[in-house]
Amino acid sequence: MMKVKNRKLVVVTAGGTGGHVYPADALATELAKRDCEVILYTDTRGLNNYKGKLGEIENKAILSGSVVGKSILTKFVSLTKVALGIVQAMYYLFRKRPDCVVGFGGYASFPTAIAAVILRIPLVIHEQNSVMSRTNRILAKFAVVVAQSFRTVKNTPDGVKTVLSGMPIRKSIASLHNNEYSAKTADDKMVLVILGGSQGAKIFADVVPEAIKMLSDEEKKKLVIYQQCRKGEEKEIEFLYKNVISDVTINSFFENMPELYKKADIIVSRAGASSVYEIAAAGLPSVLVPLPIAADNHQYYNALDFAKNNAALVIEQKDFTIDKMVKILKDFMENPQIMKDMSKSVKELAIVDAAERLADVVEGLN
Repeated sequence: MMKVKNRKLVVVTAGGTGGHVYPADALATELAKRDCEVILYTDTRGLNNYKGKLGEIENKAILSGSVVGKSILTKFVSLTKVALGIVQAMYYLFRKRPDCVVGFGGYASFPTAIAAVILRIPLVIHEQNSVMSRTNRILAKFAVVVAQSFRTVKNTPDGVKTVLSGMPIRKSIASLHNNEYSAKTADDKMVLVILGGSQGAKIFADVVPEAIKMLSDEEKKKLVIYQQCRKGEEKEIEFLYKNVISDVTINSFFENMPELYKKADIIVSRAGASSVYEIAAAGLPSVLVPLPIAADNHQYYNALDFAKNNAALVIEQKDFTIDKMVKILKDFMENPQIMKDMSKSVKELAIVDAAERLADVVEGLN
């Protein structure tokens, strides 16, 4: 089926990980509001597996494969898949004739992006992190424009046209930016939210409960704790808080994140792009512990962008100790003004209209 006449057709290409899916879904939602037709090209991991707008639109599975850190045999198989995926994507793109292709990084987007370049279809790249990914470093040289989430992005190739779009986040969380951070006193309760999922749960489970136990009873009574853990480990984490008199809720998945952000006084989290921009939109003080094995250490640089502006406390995982966490909690409890100042600083870094900015870039192409 060809595209509807006079209606812009946009192909978005993304893999199955959250860092790529969330901005792709936000853009698809915004473009649909502007009466654009949107199609998703993904890999077999993501086909028919999406929720939100990406789950409603037409999608195609394109062959692809990762070569980073793989054996010689796996690399050969992956390169073969990539070559076939490029041919496959060219076929679909030639039939559809979209106005542009928007790539969100990751190896799953590579074949479609290259196919767009070969067919001379305008290519837009969105870079989520403050260090450009290996895939995007290659594709950026052929893109008409690279939209970036952070104000400074390492490893951006020379001569590439860039725009600051920010990281598209959920509207329900972006709307929290209008809320005023509540002024606490030293006697008020403090709501501590620990996020991290499978990538952050272990270090946070090792450190935070033990830090809470080292507080005085009076300090424990002031704490209300929500901690995310790996699925199936809820009982284990609850046991770590045994005999702690704080109000503690453990869950592998919190259904209503906007409500949780509204309750929170401080967040402990990894430093993925979606996480830091959601925290910024909500105007929350945070302790960011970058995932040390993230590619090119990009989570550290994501967090550093905020630390330089006094908008977050950044602690490398090797330094994230029980004693360090105890000191942070005591400092916040004894001087709530620290949290209020951090809230003001992080709000200034928030970009809550990122989806609109990215859609403007797409619509502005000739």
